[in-house]
Amino acid sequence: MRPATVEFLRQRFLSYYTTAQIGAPNALAQREWGFLFFSSSGSAGMRRHIGFGSRDELVGYLRTLTPAHVFYSTAYYEDPAAPTMAAKGWTGADLIFDLDADHIIDPRTSTYPEMLARVRDETVRLLDVLTDELGFAERDLQVVFSGGRGYHVHVKDLALRHLSSVERRELINYVSGIGLDPTLLLRQTDHPERGWQGRQRRALREYLAWLDTMGERDALAHLSSLPGIGSGRARRIWDRRAHLGTGGGDTGDRRLLRLLLSPENPEWRNRIREAGIRADEPVTTDIKRLIRAPGTLHGGSGLRVTPIEVGDLCAFDPLVDAVVFSDREVTVEVLRPCQVPFPGSQTRLEAGPAALAEASAVYLCARGLAEMGGVHA
Repeated sequence: MRPATVEFLRQRFLSYYTTAQIGAPNALAQREWGFLFFSSSGSAGMRRHIGFGSRDELVGYLRTLTPAHVFYSTAYYEDPAAPTMAAKGWTGADLIFDLDADHIIDPRTSTYPEMLARVRDETVRLLDVLTDELGFAERDLQVVFSGGRGYHVHVKDLALRHLSSVERRELINYVSGIGLDPTLLLRQTDHPERGWQGRQRRALREYLAWLDTMGERDALAHLSSLPGIGSGRARRIWDRRAHLGTGGGDTGDRRLLRLLLSPENPEWRNRIREAGIRADEPVTTDIKRLIRAPGTLHGGSGLRVTPIEVGDLCAFDPLVDAVVFSDREVTVEVLRPCQVPFPGSQTRLEAGPAALAEASAVYLCARGLAEMGGVHA
């Protein structure tokens, strides 16, 4: 990144922090903070083990040093500014779920707006699971747009603060569908279409319908290739596929389903993965994680890390609601053909000089798609 580009981004971020009302997380004095900075050398490392006693101290730091990225700990510490993790005195941590578009949709074949729409839909699904199936109260959930390509869901129930990494892994395994017992869908319950039983049943019906579209010959070849099935069982599965779609009834059907729905069957494994919520497991299980601070800016996009009310998520458009910079014209040098994602600015850009709205110029420079020459803000 050219020095002129670094200075442009710093000045734009400073203009935001000079007037923005940045909130502080609860128990601010117990949080560790970390920062990354714009650099023309490309070697800027994380500056962490920092604590603030008040919101004014935090805001003063942002306005003085103007970081590119701002993080705070999901954990609570006795001494968050201690230089080693062991010396901090861990006392608990918020429960966090992180959804990133990269884990959900192929970034090589998708536009940025498409990725944002898909990850927002996945976040809505996660919220439904957390409230309807795991019983979390909506008032204890905070949704935050990351400023990049995803969302964070903070669960602020005090009863969860002391969960271990192992206990948190059980929660992420549930929402993701990891380690499911396929016999779950065979159980007789009052609500067979709810929760994971319902998701497995729907996935099974879709799987069997997919086999139908293949035709008998190809379907039998697919089934015969699966571990433990062979040609004889493949024929029985094919002949009884309509009945198996209901979850089966007799002992023979249940045996067939256990084989068909084995984790060793890649087709079934992929369908269960699609049925689950693709949240980032390390973020949830890490009890000493740093997470982006709401209200700050994302140094890779210039978009605001935006807190959202649960009920407002479906109407939230990051490319409108997280944009903080103006539409005044700025000239940049586009490094390679690209497209600005903001509404009204999605013109394909070729390499070379371009006059863009400030928000678009910040986005391209932050993404490494453009540089400033001698033009400063």
